[in-house]
Amino acid sequence: MDAGSMSSSSKLKSESRWPLRQQLLQEMNSRQNLDRFIPNRSAMDFDFAHFMLTESRKVKKNPAMVSSPSKEAYRKQLAESMNMNRTRILAFKNKPPAPVELFPREFSSLPQDIPAKPRRHIPQTSERTLDAPDLVDDYYLNLLDWGSCNVIAIALANTVYLWDATNGSTSEVATFEDEVGPVTSVSWAPDGRHIAIGLDNSEVQLWDSTANKQLRILRGCHRSRVGSMAWNNHILTTGGMDGCIVNNDVRVRSHIVETYSGHEQEVCGLKWSASGQQLASGGNDNLLHIWDRSVASSNSPTQWLHKLEDHTAAVKALAWCPFQGNLLASGGGGGDRCIKFWNTHTGACLNSVDTGSHVCALLWNKNERELLSSHGFTQNQLTLWKYPSMAKIAELTGHTSRVLYMAQSPDGCTVASAAGDETLRFWNVFGVPEVAKPAPKSNPEPFAHFNRIR
Repeated sequence: MDAGSMSSSSKLKSESRWPLRQQLLQEMNSRQNLDRFIPNRSAMDFDFAHFMLTESRKVKKNPAMVSSPSKEAYRKQLAESMNMNRTRILAFKNKPPAPVELFPREFSSLPQDIPAKPRRHIPQTSERTLDAPDLVDDYYLNLLDWGSCNVIAIALANTVYLWDATNGSTSEVATFEDEVGPVTSVSWAPDGRHIAIGLDNSEVQLWDSTANKQLRILRGCHRSRVGSMAWNNHILTTGGMDGCIVNNDVRVRSHIVETYSGHEQEVCGLKWSASGQQLASGGNDNLLHIWDRSVASSNSPTQWLHKLEDHTAAVKALAWCPFQGNLLASGGGGGDRCIKFWNTHTGACLNSVDTGSHVCALLWNKNERELLSSHGFTQNQLTLWKYPSMAKIAELTGHTSRVLYMAQSPDGCTVASAAGDETLRFWNVFGVPEVAKPAPKSNPEPFAHFNRIR
């Protein structure tokens, strides 16, 4: 036998003795040139896959198809042999148990869930309407005020009337001659008993409303009609058509104590801040001034703290924010139509909103972050705004002429509006204030309910 036949026979013997080894070497040699797995269709069982997608689902949905225990046993054995008995991994059949609280809830410092506050209902119509004949339709006057004793004062031509909101009674305070009148402004003193009346002849008269008695006349403050007034304790500030602003101390004979000079035309808006340190004044010259009481001088006219010229029409509507002492809202006339918000410490304009019609009056809600504005043409409406987003909450209509004057009740819930249509309307726009809750007690000592050792 030659060498070639011997080598071939030995090779066949080795392959027959180690078939698995030879197969493994072949697979390793074949994988050296492959970089990815390519499935082989010939190795796939399409019949089994089709059964898994169709028939097995039918069996699960309709167990009645299993007719005998022998078939069920055969199905389980087939599933085990075909590796069909796998279940979902990490599949919760029941909810996980609730966590155990280590400490009682009353001792926890974490904030508790606060229930959502129900939305307040705002009536769209006035709850009461009173006739106001001969109400002067003049944008620059201030003929309506609501005192701290819940009595409304309104000037109709030459007469000042009082309407008691508690019992609905009406009375007359004073009537003036044509040479003196008509009445151009009214303003209650903080005590709710005394009232200041500004007149067309430049006089300011103080009256006792309970006794219907004139107390004194303030002369020499202005050269023409007095269209705006504001109280700051015992100081009565008056603004006239002559552009002058005067502080009057009603306790002394020489009542003029300070003057402010800055407006070139009629002063139609005056409001003191809650602290009594800053005065806002608006005029027909489109100017808004902020005055600081601490730098006022009795010897010479006081210089303004801020001169704000952003409005493009007369500035009559003024309102100090009740929850932020240095925030002032102002409204412009027909050529401006904007509500602007000011930081009175810096003089910066924080926001400006175009309302679409001239702004006659502004009032803040004392209980919520809301602002109410009254308007003229075209809708003659009252608009309630959410602050600071200035989204409209409600629009109240009913007046047929521009709503020139607004006043707020002492509890801050009701608003009275007077318009050129000679009506006085009452709106429950700010709602009933929440009852003050008692102050929460300090947190009890932990485990105080357990018996002490000593």
